[in-house]
Amino acid sequence: MNKTVKDFVSSKRAVLFDLFHTLTSLESKWGQYTSDFLGIDREVWTRQLMEKSRYRLSGKEKDPFAMIKKMAHSVNPGISLDLIQKATNNRLKRFETALINIPDNTKYTLKKLKEMNKIIGLVSNADVSEISGWNKSPIVPYFDKVIFSCDVGFVKPEKEIYEYAFKELNITPEESVFVGDGGSNELYGAKQVGLSTIMITGIMKELWADRIDSIKVNADYVIENINELVD
Repeated sequence: MNKTVKDFVSSKRAVLFDLFHTLTSLESKWGQYTSDFLGIDREVWTRQLMEKSRYRLSGKEKDPFAMIKKMAHSVNPGISLDLIQKATNNRLKRFETALINIPDNTKYTLKKLKEMNKIIGLVSNADVSEISGWNKSPIVPYFDKVIFSCDVGFVKPEKEIYEYAFKELNITPEESVFVGDGGSNELYGAKQVGLSTIMITGIMKELWADRIDSIKVNADYVIENINELVD
């Protein structure tokens, strides 16, 4: 690669971002993990979230309590409804706090991209509870379009969610780049529809460092911090 990441991004008309673990973190300091709250092994819970709950990500289920209840009881039917309600409330607050407390690097980078006259889009897998605090986020004004899976019925890495973004933003894949941590096979999906890809490893190193090598095969560039897009 002869171009730096900054040069590469500068050559593109549009930048599409993932949200969680890319633009903001869901670290435990924003609240107890739902799995810990429910007494469920974290890896087991992660599989519920990532592999077994398209119904919530596609917006077929919009009740936060019902989502947590279905996932929790699929692992342990004996978990009380009272504990599930408390876990649901905790999860809502945790995601809202993460959306409000956006890292300075993220805000700086989005501001710089706007100054470069880039079209900026958000393409994120999320259920309604995860984005209930989105309108309180300080980064909302930077985006030309926001595409959440629960609103459009498509889930990354399905090609339709990327194609929806192209249509909404009036862009082509050739003139755009997708930036994300690589969860949900999003970089693979982006490559399949003709997008260039940049993987951000910063938060992944903290949470799932062992997955980075297998994910980065679908990345044209790999960076650790988001501000490397503009600096």
